[in-house]
Amino acid sequence: MPAQIPTMYATEVRQHLMLLGEERVLAHEAGLDHDRAYMADLEDEIAQYRSAYIGAAVTEIAMLRARLDRPNQG
Repeated sequence: MPAQIPTMYATEVRQHLMLLGEERVLAHEAGLDHDRAYMADLEDEIAQYRSAYIGAAVTEIAMLRARLDRPNQG
């Protein structure tokens, strides 16, 4: 079951996504890329945060647009 990602702003999600990318590089340098379970968990977390980043960014854009114009109807 995927882990629950806390409510975060897009910038916070992006920051965490960048840290996960750094963790992946460090894991490779440390030879952990042969640990399939660890790498699979890391890749799953990266995928979850990538999806969360897209969702948060789209939501923030829609909220900004609604404040600047008016909410979309329909």
